[in-house]
Amino acid sequence: MAFPLKAPSKAPKKRSAPPLNNYIGQRKPWMNPARRRNLTGWGFLIPASLLIVGINFLPMLQALLLSLQTGRGSLLTWADPLWYNYERLLSDEIFKLTLQNTFIYLIIQVPVMLVVAMVLANLLNDKNLKFKALWRTAIFLPCAVSLVSYSLVFRTLFANDGFVNDMLTGIGVIEGPINWLGDAETARFVIILGLLWRWTGYNMIFYLAALQNVDYSSIEAARMDGANAFQVFWHVTVPQLKPMIVLTAILSTNGTLQLFDESWAMTRGGPAYMTMSMSHYLYEVSFLKNPNFGYAAAISYVILILVAILALIQLKIGDKRD
Repeated sequence: MAFPLKAPSKAPKKRSAPPLNNYIGQRKPWMNPARRRNLTGWGFLIPASLLIVGINFLPMLQALLLSLQTGRGSLLTWADPLWYNYERLLSDEIFKLTLQNTFIYLIIQVPVMLVVAMVLANLLNDKNLKFKALWRTAIFLPCAVSLVSYSLVFRTLFANDGFVNDMLTGIGVIEGPINWLGDAETARFVIILGLLWRWTGYNMIFYLAALQNVDYSSIEAARMDGANAFQVFWHVTVPQLKPMIVLTAILSTNGTLQLFDESWAMTRGGPAYMTMSMSHYLYEVSFLKNPNFGYAAAISYVILILVAILALIQLKIGDKRD
């Protein structure tokens, strides 16, 4: 009997194990490029953040706690009630007067300064203007002068025997010298004039930078449609400068509410506190007249609150996005 022949069975091939490198390549490394970039960013950010917290926010917290204490010098105790220093501000006539003075500077000087800065920037942005660099430098140069130095110069110019009185008397505008710094109204005028001289060029540079991004074709189109120079400026240029206007308004408001150098160096706050700013009064309360650090800290927080409120109002008015 014949048996069928079976084909010899093939022995299964042994599968070789994949190389170790394949496993290593398939696993996600812990330090991939994205994570490395994140860690590098945090490495730079954390030291700077700690520095900002240590220099800015911790002193702010300490000032808040200090504003809840009373006493002279370092002999401080918790106030009873804790808001006593803030309650005292409501009955402090000198503080009310310095608040009024500061808002007079703010309401008059800031709008005039920003309008003049915007007009100057628009004029100096003209492509056909000659010696543009010279004019820009000349208007910006006052910003390079020290605050105390220029304040003392203005004090000398407007003294009874100063250059301004001599010049006005010489050309017959006035008959005798005016006591510019001895009268409240004229002393405030001198401070406002000094602020305009010092800071107008600073804001002009912001507007000049913003004008470089203004679409010049829109200006040309408005001129072709028959718009005059004022109409082009008001209806075409100014709307495109709106973000920069909001920024300069906030910066100028912030700076004016913290005004100190001009009040201290020009008039010493006189006559009779009629030109003193809030920051100047804070300095006097802190270091000159029976130092009361708790009350001074309360004044500083009122200034901070005013800055924050006005900045929010300006942002709300300036932000008209749909």
